[in-house]
Amino acid sequence: MNHSGATSDQRAAVEVSKDKIGIDQVLLHNPRGASVQVSLHGGQVLSWKTERGEELLFISSKAIFKPPKAVRGGIPICFPQVGNGSLEQNGFARNRIWVIDNDPPPLHPNDSNGKAYIDLLLKPSEEDLKIWPHSFEFRLRVSLAAEGYLTLISRIRNINCKPFSFSFAYHPYFSISDISEVRIEGLETLDYLDNLFQKERFTEQGDALTFESEVIMFFQNLLSLLVTKICSFL
Repeated sequence: MNHSGATSDQRAAVEVSKDKIGIDQVLLHNPRGASVQVSLHGGQVLSWKTERGEELLFISSKAIFKPPKAVRGGIPICFPQVGNGSLEQNGFARNRIWVIDNDPPPLHPNDSNGKAYIDLLLKPSEEDLKIWPHSFEFRLRVSLAAEGYLTLISRIRNINCKPFSFSFAYHPYFSISDISEVRIEGLETLDYLDNLFQKERFTEQGDALTFESEVIMFFQNLLSLLVTKICSFL
């Protein structure tokens, strides 16, 4: 199956198949050989490989690939709640079956060369509306550029125009060979909540965040929410 609306090069780079339990999954290829695998279980990116076949994402050996369990690894979509609250942890979007969006917005002509992409759509079920009574459409575009870059773009539409609040985050699990070599820059002066210290609020002072032990830190400003969680999995 090919993605509707794509150019001939892009159609050849997008394949839709079934996983072991019959859930649709999408494989994106770019001309250089990089690839991205997306499951409609959670609208979740499960694999992102370089043109050399190097896997950049981590999937736990204990991951369960059957709803209603969320897949532990890849890039889960946290919506409409991040962390703990009135809903299940990190919301329900990562546990639902998404569909391929048959009416996606077009790519800009200057952005289409060598790019493979897929558009996914999530709408609330009747059961979802019982636990979170807000009508929405969540559109997710996953694209793989000719250079191998992975981009996720989310658009959330309020259907009934009644105001509602939500929180949202991508929660990537990166495959890292040496945690001591990891640096995250651009967080200086931002406030964060430290989950290992009863969610006490701190302000990041360094020009780069490095890791020597387990951390669970929530960085937040008016425009974005970044969740950084470093831990080990058995």
